[in-house]
Amino acid sequence: MFRRLFQTRAAAPATERDLPLEVIGLCRFSYPAIGGFQTQHETPRERAQYLYHPDRLEERFRTFEAITLPSLRAQSDQDFTFVVVIGSDFPQRTRLEGLLRDLPQAVVQAHPPGQHRDVMTQAINAVRQRRYRFSLQFRLDDDDGLGIRFVELLRRTVRNALPIFASNRRMAVDFTRGHVISASSDGIRALRVTRAYWTPALGVVLRRDCQQSVMSFGHHVLWQHMPTLTLTHPHMFLRGINGHNDSGFRIDKDLTLLSRNEERAFREAYGIDPERVRRLFADYS
Repeated sequence: MFRRLFQTRAAAPATERDLPLEVIGLCRFSYPAIGGFQTQHETPRERAQYLYHPDRLEERFRTFEAITLPSLRAQSDQDFTFVVVIGSDFPQRTRLEGLLRDLPQAVVQAHPPGQHRDVMTQAINAVRQRRYRFSLQFRLDDDDGLGIRFVELLRRTVRNALPIFASNRRMAVDFTRGHVISASSDGIRALRVTRAYWTPALGVVLRRDCQQSVMSFGHHVLWQHMPTLTLTHPHMFLRGINGHNDSGFRIDKDLTLLSRNEERAFREAYGIDPERVRRLFADYS
């Protein structure tokens, strides 16, 4: 009897470890939203003109290819969906789709200008599958990146603390350690940081009965709307600094060029090849 009871209790966690959980990431790639930017424009047309300027797009494409995509391709858990939202008049869709060709998780959605949070939630809900008990969602800017174990550890966190997540319609999981970086023909400059409630490596866990999304809340005030769990795993996010940051956040002077040893560590932690970064930015200034 005691052996049978012990075996029954031991089997329960295995079910939780195997609980199917969907993971959805979202990137707004120069989408001309109404709202959602700190840089203000009078009309969606003016915003699109700013976002679609050739110089700005060129920089975004290069950081997307050098930083964001390699970190997604290198994920230890490849079971996720990555929604890329563009404007219906985006001028370089063919180039974008070419970059995403070897990322089978990617789904490109084109939307006309609309209210930022409403359109982004619509985009996520279009791929969300209600058969899952929980939807794990994250967002990335097109110059940010993830530690290669982000998807794996996000899933594992929910499974390991299932009763906590099950008792809340929505919760956040925030990985607080990573790097601020800039990319150039010299390679990668970086600064290790610890920050709470930044967008990269911040996941929102939504129970099946919650119709909202990771984009329904401002990331910096997430803790005001739901319980949050902060984790201190190292090397979990990259936040890009470049000439067209909308947030105005700049600490360029504190970034230092990675040494060869640090470049190897970056490759292992984020899946990013500094040599490829140098090649991509070789003719860009």
